[in-house]
Amino acid sequence: MGDMMSEPTSPLPYTDLEGLFELTPMSLWLEDYSQVKTLMDNWRAMGVTDLQAHLRADPLRLDQCIQAIRIVRVNQKTLQLFGASNQHELVQRMDEVMRDASHHGLQRELQQLWNGKLAFSNQSVNYTLDGKRINIRIHVRVLPGHEDTWDKVLVSLDDITATTQAHEQLHYSEQHGRNLFDLSPVSLWVEDFSSVKDALEEVRASGIHDFRTFLDVHPDFVVRCMEKIRVLDVNQHTLHMFGARDKQDLLHRLDEIFRDEMRASFTHQLMDLWNGKIHQVREVVNYSLTGDPINIHLQFAVMPGHEEHWDMVLVSLVDITARKKAEAYLEYLGKHDALTRLRNRAYYVEELNRISRRGPWPVSIVAMDMNDLKTINDTQGHAAGDALLRRMGEVLAKASEGLSHVCVARTGGDEFVALMPGSDERAAQAFQERLGSILDLNNQFYPGQKLSLSVGTASCSGPSEVESAIHKADQRMFDAKRRYYADHQLTRRNDSA
Repeated sequence: MGDMMSEPTSPLPYTDLEGLFELTPMSLWLEDYSQVKTLMDNWRAMGVTDLQAHLRADPLRLDQCIQAIRIVRVNQKTLQLFGASNQHELVQRMDEVMRDASHHGLQRELQQLWNGKLAFSNQSVNYTLDGKRINIRIHVRVLPGHEDTWDKVLVSLDDITATTQAHEQLHYSEQHGRNLFDLSPVSLWVEDFSSVKDALEEVRASGIHDFRTFLDVHPDFVVRCMEKIRVLDVNQHTLHMFGARDKQDLLHRLDEIFRDEMRASFTHQLMDLWNGKIHQVREVVNYSLTGDPINIHLQFAVMPGHEEHWDMVLVSLVDITARKKAEAYLEYLGKHDALTRLRNRAYYVEELNRISRRGPWPVSIVAMDMNDLKTINDTQGHAAGDALLRRMGEVLAKASEGLSHVCVARTGGDEFVALMPGSDERAAQAFQERLGSILDLNNQFYPGQKLSLSVGTASCSGPSEVESAIHKADQRMFDAKRRYYADHQLTRRNDSA
């Protein structure tokens, strides 16, 4: 058998070559480029050195090249590919086959021939006779023995439309995904947590089962894991949100973004990862590069297909600072009086119930009521009355300043109460005296209408005495109020006499 294989193979008869050409399952063209070579030789003789510039200078020159190519023969696969009934029809309608984008491909082929390459491949676009666009890979070869004349050129075409469309679809999908990432109105981070996973696995392999206790004993482990996170990409909104000039600026200053409260948040995140929670939602605090805190709703997810190594994690951050401020303001309004900025009646009732249950004892109550507010509202209008109430809020806030245990609340239109847990009657009396001093200073600072306050105090030493103490403080306040109005009326009568 070895001897048989070593014998030279006899050339195939011409009829067999014809059969192979005709039945080859690939589009084959036998073409005559001799007139193309003559054109190029003439252009060289004219001094042309840059073929592409020469063709761009006059579009008719490319048409000359197209007309110079003579199709000698095509096979059945070619007729099927382009939808031609016979070679004559295909040749007559070549202007429909080679148009638009086809010309760019032909220019590249001509450049190869101009450069002396007599065998090359190229990708181009042709059109079937019914107008369908097909992407093709072209293989051109000047046949041996015809290098001087180019009168026999074999051209084979592969229909790569399906492959090209698949690549284009893939490129479109990738670009679409990239655009969704870059233009998302949410801060998106693609991160590599594989080293964090390795660190957790090392701890688990060492026999640790109580990870919470392990973190308490080794707090530095949290810091090491934070340092192992590798940021692969961030989108444009991330740069805007954190005030970074570009990605490099952001990545070089991550320690300014993830600090302070973030360590405690990341500790909880590590515990969730330890327990197999690779999809997490939590609220955290980060910082912009200008140092401003940002309240963030964080969503963490190991990407599908990367569960084994955690080498691709998507983290989305939504800035909820405005929402947090709104919530804090609503909470503030729920516990404060908007006009005086003191605690409101609802908070007072809640605090009174808490103190009544838990103390500390003794507890003092200071009942207060503004004098002449109704008269001011009736004679000067409610705007003037509101101005006095705001001043009273300033006075009471100043009087309780530094007394963290004291709760001062506005409980009615002109009624105020101070709850003083852990304070006896002497402390309540001292508070009343301090209040009187600050009230005098306020009246000196504000010209015009003076503030006046009737005050009553009482103390109790246990839960059963709270109601009685409140009643006693109210009664003492009413007594002070009656004395005020009695003196006020007497003064007015004396003045009028």
